[in-house]
Amino acid sequence: MSEHLPPGTAPADTGVIHNIGYRSYQGPRLGRGYATRSLFVQSLRAAYGLGRSGKSKVLPMLVAAGLAAAALVIVAIGLFLQDTLATDLLPVDYAQFLSGFGVLVQIFVAAQSPVLMSRDLRHHTVPLYFSRPITRGDYVRAKFAAMTAAMLLMTVTPLLVLYLGSILGGLPLGKNTGHFLQGLAVALVTSVLYAALGLAIAALTPRRGFGVAAIMGLLLVSSVIATIVYVLIGGNRIDPPESAHWAFLLSPSSAVEAMLNQLLDIKTAGPLTAPGGIGVVVFALVVAAMIAGSYWALLRRYRKI
Repeated sequence: MSEHLPPGTAPADTGVIHNIGYRSYQGPRLGRGYATRSLFVQSLRAAYGLGRSGKSKVLPMLVAAGLAAAALVIVAIGLFLQDTLATDLLPVDYAQFLSGFGVLVQIFVAAQSPVLMSRDLRHHTVPLYFSRPITRGDYVRAKFAAMTAAMLLMTVTPLLVLYLGSILGGLPLGKNTGHFLQGLAVALVTSVLYAALGLAIAALTPRRGFGVAAIMGLLLVSSVIATIVYVLIGGNRIDPPESAHWAFLLSPSSAVEAMLNQLLDIKTAGPLTAPGGIGVVVFALVVAAMIAGSYWALLRRYRKI
């Protein structure tokens, strides 16, 4: 019978079944929690360029080194002029440091928020995350926690340098600890707010450059607008009206700084304070609304993917 088969065709009884070794997975299944934690760690590393090319590490490491170096210089100057200044604190207090070098923090969040969000959108890897086992809520929580942690590392590290330098330099422990805790509160609230705003904006576009420009525009341009309105209302007078301070609600960075300065009784070089007790409540509600609104926008954005 095989003689009548077409040329090159073997008889059916000569077929061979090959065992290529496929078998079902018998190991442990770690589940959503492990996957979410892994995404958090990977995102936190990505915020500092770890595990990526050397070019990706340049900006975050420069910003971190710049803040740490500035803190070291302030410690050195404060200890050198300790007798001249006759004060129990360093020349630049902890909250004042974050205010004075706030632009560097804003550059970091503007540059690195798109790294966490836009790259997944551009390379169409987001649906792979949602195939299983993590949910869209898990994805957003991991990214938000990672960006907040990255911001806290960036802002708290120079404060620790200031604190350890002041204690080792013989400045009073109690007073410096109190001011250090104020600085930590400022770092925490600012980090959460910036992370929420940065991620919400970065999630809107797969193009990193657009995300960077939009975040910097929101933080810097709005701050300039708030300052202009403050001056127009009369904030440049010797005794400015309290109503002028409401202008700081126009800027997220100015609003959070003014609220914390008034709430914690922090003295800064500028006029950034909320207008009285009612102002603190209103400013706090606005800051909370910006954080909650940004997080809700992130959840809504990823429900559509």
